[in-house]
Amino acid sequence: MEKTKAISEANISVICRELAATDERLCHIHAIYGTPPLWARPAGFATLLQIILEQQVSLASAKACFDKLAALLGEVTPERFLTLSDVELKAIGFSRQKITYSRYLSDAIMEHRIDLGSIHTLPDDEAREELVKLKGIGAWTADVYLLMAMLRPDVMPRGDIALHAAYQKLTSAEKRPGSDEFIEIAERWRPYRSVAARLLWHFYLSEKAAR
Repeated sequence: MEKTKAISEANISVICRELAATDERLCHIHAIYGTPPLWARPAGFATLLQIILEQQVSLASAKACFDKLAALLGEVTPERFLTLSDVELKAIGFSRQKITYSRYLSDAIMEHRIDLGSIHTLPDDEAREELVKLKGIGAWTADVYLLMAMLRPDVMPRGDIALHAAYQKLTSAEKRPGSDEFIEIAERWRPYRSVAARLLWHFYLSEKAAR
């Protein structure tokens, strides 16, 4: 399997078995909980905006906010987003900071300062570099977009607390690894760090649901 091949429903189980064969901790997750969901999202503005909403809050609260936005707009597009006032956005759960970030993203797309379609033709590092030029999009947001919307095979989101917590529990460590430490740990899972991340999220969510 070529390392550049996108992750898909057709290959994720095969890659999980490959990772499990070379890493006993990922093998443990796979043996107990099986293949993780693909967690694929449509590429484009709506998904990137939803990932911005997920920054530093629970996925549930971010989804509730996004669902209210979708109910207001129908199709979530930059044009439609910009028709809403700050008062309307605050009423459905947007913070002042995320209103700023979302308006900046909408303007950037409308003014052709970024083309989310053309980013798909770029290598990971270049695609990430284009995304982080936008106000409010840091490494974590860019990485999650590459991983879930672009389905790139070898991305490990920097600073993802759920991944750090999953690894801590999996290894019975006294403390969570820091961002730099975890990125270094993840080197062992190349060229499929995106699937390793999915396995760790799968473990985290499954263990949480079992409590």
